Amino acid sequence: MFLENAWYVAAIASEIDRAPRRVTMLGRHVVLFRREDGSPVALEDACPHRKLPLSKGKVVGDAIECGYHGLKFDCSGACIRVPATPNLAGNVHVRAYPVEDRWGLTWVWTGDPAKADPATIFPVPTWEDPEWGCTRPGSMEVDCDYRFITDNLLDPSHVAWVHVTSFGNEACEEVPVRARPTEDGVIASRWMYGVEIAPFYAPFTKFSGLCDREQHYEVRHPSHAIIKAIFVPAGTGGPDKPLHDDAFLMDSYNFMTPIDEKRTRYFWFQMRNFAPGDTAVDAMFEASVKAAFLEDKVILEAVQIGMDEMHSPNINLPLDAGPLRFRRKLAELIAAEKAATAGTRSDAAE
Repeated sequence: MFLENAWYVAAIASEIDRAPRRVTMLGRHVVLFRREDGSPVALEDACPHRKLPLSKGKVVGDAIECGYHGLKFDCSGACIRVPATPNLAGNVHVRAYPVEDRWGLTWVWTGDPAKADPATIFPVPTWEDPEWGCTRPGSMEVDCDYRFITDNLLDPSHVAWVHVTSFGNEACEEVPVRARPTEDGVIASRWMYGVEIAPFYAPFTKFSGLCDREQHYEVRHPSHAIIKAIFVPAGTGGPDKPLHDDAFLMDSYNFMTPIDEKRTRYFWFQMRNFAPGDTAVDAMFEASVKAAFLEDKVILEAVQIGMDEMHSPNINLPLDAGPLRFRRKLAELIAAEKAATAGTRSDAAE
């Protein structure tokens, strides 16, 4: 159920230091730590001897030492010391994962290392734009299949009921959502005209009165998303119109890393076209966004339980077109990857 050849967020970058830290991704355990120069390292979190997690050992220089019998591994996963039997070291290794710091997050490539290209990490075009503000990354664990979260992120309609006091209002109830495929995912979007500004955004808009609003929900394989919110004065918005000078823009970046089949770690941060460097605005955004995402958490965990315990089939609605299209393509990618891996193994065996 997981796409292996992909970059996933393993941790918020500030969580990783010289002390070894275990994370679980796609059902596997990885130990993260930093070299003396500050660059990240990601290794399989198991000593090959008795499988004690290396995260229970210690970092020595740029190597990690097992806390059971002192086997030591360098950043490539090669064993560089077996106490009392040094001749064994060259035959022992642990898996090393490609790892990169980007956007305040630490990313790990979980598939074939030869295919890991840091240039394919999810882009953030406004990251260094001095006109844009940025919130610190946040995260939470959600007890559900990661695909329920991608479903949720391709469903602008749910904000009318789940986020009544934040992202949504009555204007979000009836306007249909248009879903369309992209090269690497799905976009679900809609414009709403002459509506009230939703509560979360109202304190930050430069204009008063009614607005035209676009909800742009874009999820890319395997499980990363950008949610764009656009608010402009009523009568000035639309897909073919230039942005009004007083436009409110917020890009919310959302990255889902499966822990296992029914648990996901959800990471996020927001970019905005105003108040760069304003710590008070940062704090308001961080608190409000987390509160809204906790509303999602309650719903999604209950959905997981409901789907696990169902006694009658669930149904799909027209608003599920985007999520279903995304799931179908993801399943195709996973199947193709597994077939290619099986073929490689078969060739090697011959």
